[in-house]
Amino acid sequence: MSSIQNHPERNVIRVQLAHNLVLKGITAAQMEELESHLVVVDCQKGEALLQQGVHEMEQYFILEGILKRVVSNQEAKEMILRFADEGQMETSYAAWRLGTPAPYSIVCVTRARVAKLALRDWVAFIERHAGVKQVFEYEVMHLMSDVMAHTITLHLLDAPGRVKRFLRKHNELFDRIPKKELAAYLNLSAETLSRLKQRGKI
Repeated sequence: MSSIQNHPERNVIRVQLAHNLVLKGITAAQMEELESHLVVVDCQKGEALLQQGVHEMEQYFILEGILKRVVSNQEAKEMILRFADEGQMETSYAAWRLGTPAPYSIVCVTRARVAKLALRDWVAFIERHAGVKQVFEYEVMHLMSDVMAHTITLHLLDAPGRVKRFLRKHNELFDRIPKKELAAYLNLSAETLSRLKQRGKI
């Protein structure tokens, strides 16, 4: 874990942050202010950045790799809600605003690098910068809408339909996500996903 100012790859990281969908419109002064709160973390595959049920939450900007948002029940049965990769962000902002525990975990699907800060510091930052807040809150609503659409898709579409929808919306991720993870997201067995691919159904 390292501050951006002290990181040996700080110039690359600054470019990556400047291309993040939430941060790409901010000014140099705003970025400098934000940098003072950010730390860069390199994470291993399978490492949890956020644990479901905690109250201490953080804001994540993905620099490299893929993260997943996953929810578990008391029997430890998991459901993957979404994947996110470079240039995107992850958050539990709605829960933080409502004062409720994190409703899901955020876990690394691959090795990953993120820039993160405490959610309370991020919220304080966007309260000072209305334009950034507007972009961020729009993205939060967009993500919630996507998760809802995905959940509905699991009930309404057959197996080939679910895979085709993923390819249409996230084609760039298909070959980057381990097939076991992708199958779980689509509520399929890995064998069914492989069979559909071999038969040219997708």
